[in-house]
Amino acid sequence: MRFLAVVLLGLVALTGAARGQSATPPAEKYAAAVAELRTLIGHEVADKKLPALSIALVDDQQVVWAEGFGHQDRGHKTPATADTVYRVGSVSKLFTDVAIMQLVDAGQLDLDAPVTKYLPDFKPAVKPEYKPITLRMLMSHRSGLIREPPVGNYFDPTEPGLAKTVASLNGVDLVYPPGEKVKYSNAAIGVVGYVLEKTQKQKFEDYVRQRVLEPLGMTHSSFGPSPAVKAGLADAVMWTYHGREFRAPTFELGESPAGCMYSTVRDLAKFTSCLFAGGKAGDKPLLKPETLSEMFRLQYGKPDDARRFGIGFALSELDGKPRVGHGGAVYGFATELAALPEQKLAAVVVCSRDVANAVTTRLANDALRLMLAAKNGKPLPKLEKSTPLTPAEAQAIAGRYHSGDRSLTINDYAGQAHLLLGSGGFKVRLAKEGNDLVMDDTLVWGTKINRDGDKLVRGKLTFEKEPLPGLPADAPADWKGLIGEYGWDHNTLYIHERGGKLYALIEWVFFDELTDLGNDVFRFPDGSGGLYPGEKLVFTRDAAGRATKVEAAKIVFARRKIDGEGGETFRTPPIKPLTDLRKQALAARPPEEKGDFRKPEMVDLTTIDPTIKLDIRYATDNNFLSNPFYTSARAFMQRPAADAVGRVHAKLKDKGYGLLIHDAYRPWYVTKMFWDATPAHLHNFVANPAKGSRHNRGCAVDLTLYDLKTGQPIEMVSGYDEMTDRAYPEYPGGTSRQRWHRDLLRRAMEAEDFTVNEDEWWHFDYKDWKKYPIQNLTFESIK
Repeated sequence: MRFLAVVLLGLVALTGAARGQSATPPAEKYAAAVAELRTLIGHEVADKKLPALSIALVDDQQVVWAEGFGHQDRGHKTPATADTVYRVGSVSKLFTDVAIMQLVDAGQLDLDAPVTKYLPDFKPAVKPEYKPITLRMLMSHRSGLIREPPVGNYFDPTEPGLAKTVASLNGVDLVYPPGEKVKYSNAAIGVVGYVLEKTQKQKFEDYVRQRVLEPLGMTHSSFGPSPAVKAGLADAVMWTYHGREFRAPTFELGESPAGCMYSTVRDLAKFTSCLFAGGKAGDKPLLKPETLSEMFRLQYGKPDDARRFGIGFALSELDGKPRVGHGGAVYGFATELAALPEQKLAAVVVCSRDVANAVTTRLANDALRLMLAAKNGKPLPKLEKSTPLTPAEAQAIAGRYHSGDRSLTINDYAGQAHLLLGSGGFKVRLAKEGNDLVMDDTLVWGTKINRDGDKLVRGKLTFEKEPLPGLPADAPADWKGLIGEYGWDHNTLYIHERGGKLYALIEWVFFDELTDLGNDVFRFPDGSGGLYPGEKLVFTRDAAGRATKVEAAKIVFARRKIDGEGGETFRTPPIKPLTDLRKQALAARPPEEKGDFRKPEMVDLTTIDPTIKLDIRYATDNNFLSNPFYTSARAFMQRPAADAVGRVHAKLKDKGYGLLIHDAYRPWYVTKMFWDATPAHLHNFVANPAKGSRHNRGCAVDLTLYDLKTGQPIEMVSGYDEMTDRAYPEYPGGTSRQRWHRDLLRRAMEAEDFTVNEDEWWHFDYKDWKKYPIQNLTFESIK
């Protein structure tokens, strides 16, 4: 039912009721372009599960369209509008840099003086032979500083303030010599903001409000959540690869100048008009025209470099035309501000789903292309749209592919196909355009992969499909003490093994292949693909060899305590006495159902094949509630489902495995006891008795694999009934061998018409579960 609810919410987002009321209707010249965009946005809001999205289009000094889509609140009662407030992440940097450039205009700051001229106590570990760090380097990401400061970083919820954040950089080694390489650094912009605060003897956020935001008329914007800003702030959503969604955290970063601005698309549109007016805010200068031109100029490197920065602005081209702007990604929000200075056109797009930057960037670029055509009186370009793969197509292309020493893997799950490059990066959903595949996700959009029979062509590389891989080698013993979860609930670092290499999954979506430097020190990959190029991870182990923490990119991530990680059974204390709950459950009645149900025909699974083994946890106290619920260790299913389990078991025997059953048919009263005894935050792992469980219908089974030779259970990523993220069927952690066994079980069950539960790798539902009634029979009464 949870999946159905999500789908329905997506459909609601497309209706007129969900469209924001506070809108600027499109100018006549752009009406047709806006109609195209509305259709595309409606599709993206539903397809990418975007709670709220707002957009503004600008032609020089006029907002030619501004509107919101979806809802800004979790209750779906308040439509998003052009005045909905969002956190705009790294777009904040532009306003920090503008404030600094005002002081450069006034002769108070020198872009090329050592920054220690203004911050004498700023003392990172700069080697004597290095050039001194300057404001120009800091604002164009050439300072060589680490991405995040040790204190006040993106992960740090303690809100330490700007002074402590900058002070934590003292003594920290640079990643690269100043001026040598692009090293995107939030820490650097924190330093820039602190220069402003110290030289002007005023709090950073107050100065920027008075000298930048207010002159621009950006009355719904601020650094920090003022009461007015909080009143209009959209609720934002975080998500994981394995399918969990949760509320975005709201703490303020210590490096506020780099990413803590709140704004609306209508306010950000005013900023783009200032850019087109040569730095004027209305009739008053905010910046000198030549200063603005300098901010648009490439500061270091070559024009064909993959990543180019002016002062603050990211530089690129759109169909051969110079494009300036910046993206933003901060807990639950994604932003794109894009401008074509020569044509004086801009688009601002913001949404409230974490790292949905492929969507905001794609919409901004498509908007600019449509506006260019409309402004020049040319036919509107056709907007590209992909088509979802069918489940059969997803299954057909799934597998591992290689081209020389490069590889990519396509996994199919829940009827979709996702691509993961062997060297790391994102896990990206695939769709199709004609015969070709295209990446169409919140993370990546538009990259095409051509199909040539069983081969895939990506750029100049041809990838050949490999045979289905056999059992992977076990992870090196020395790494097993490192594998696990580190950090916080709001931002977890996953260390896992894949293909004989150690990987980090950081900031929820970035896979990085790590280089082993020895002595428990590893390095993030060097290059432009990841967030932390060139930075190190240093593990600390206990006496047993198990890592207790890792300092990753100078940020300390403590190992997370996970009940069940050591092989023990996950347990949670019942929130009410089980004796009382049993009496209440036995006295209650299952929900009434209407329908033409099949007559139940329950079968003992061990009669299908005596080598099917049982470990019925709820007949013992070895379960999550530490109490027995059944009076005997039996496993029953409806005849068609039981026969299907038997066929799975027979096929797995050929591979050396058998099925170990933990639970099958479950009386309804036990389902009610589980629900009433389990804390609310774990209710996604137990069925709601008001709706009944598929176990109650005799069409669900909890099971795992055992080794036919040894009779021992196979080690999976998590234990049975472990109510943690590790239980999810697509959880990316653990070892290759653990995930291979988990996927082997899933594929075997799916081949016999079972579907895995979205929260539990061990739980499978038979296809005909709707055709059987909820039952409340004890095992002893089944004949």
